[in-house]
Order: sequence, then structure tokens, then C-alpha cells
Amino acid sequence: MIYIFETEISNNKSLIISLRKIYGLNKKNSALICKQLGFSKNLKTSELSSDQISKLIKMIEKSNFIITTELYKLQAFSLRSLVEIKSYKGLRRISGLPVRGQRTHTNGRTSKRQKRF
Repeated sequence: MIYIFETEISNNKSLIISLRKIYGLNKKNSALICKQLGFSKNLKTSELSSDQISKLIKMIEKSNFIITTELYKLQAFSLRSLVEIKSYKGLRRISGLPVRGQRTHTNGRTSKRQKRF
């Protein structure tokens, strides 16, 4: 197992699929990174050398993708700002109701229920 950016990457899958485990990297971004480094589409993560792993980490850092903890912080900040300005979505989020326009008359029982701690 390889740990890249606080994420455990499996050895038995191809590198493009394994990079998608990193929060914030999708199929397109992982394929782009592998293409820039000259890695084959069929290359498995177990076949990577330590030099190739370090090149991979440097390329991800250099590519300016917002990943892992930065992305979690950004999403939390955007949700917090919706609540602070008291927008419709923010108020629905505070009250624990569906945010994106779903009906609550017959559905949404789990979100309408009081949260039990």
C-alpha cells in the first residue's frame, strides 16, 4: 500500500483508477497526470518505483488541484457562508430539511425527523 496525501492507494489496481481515491482527483485529472509523467494506462501501482512515486507526488502538488483537506475546508466554508448570510439553502440546512428542492409532503422522512444524538 502507498500513502499519498493522507490516502491509502491499493497496489492491485491501475494507477489511473488508484489516483481517483485521493479526494478531489477525478478520472480526467488522474489520466492527465499519468499522461504528463509518461506512465502507461495499464501501469499498476505495485510496479511504481520510489523515484516514480516522488515524481507523482511532485506533479500533483505542482498541478494546483484543490485536494484532500484543502477541499474539505473550502466546502465547509461555502456551507458556513450560506448559513451566515441566511440564504434559503442555509436556512434549510440549519433546520435539517432537504436543500435542493425535494418534496417533503410524502418523502424526506429521515431529513424531517429530529436528529438524535
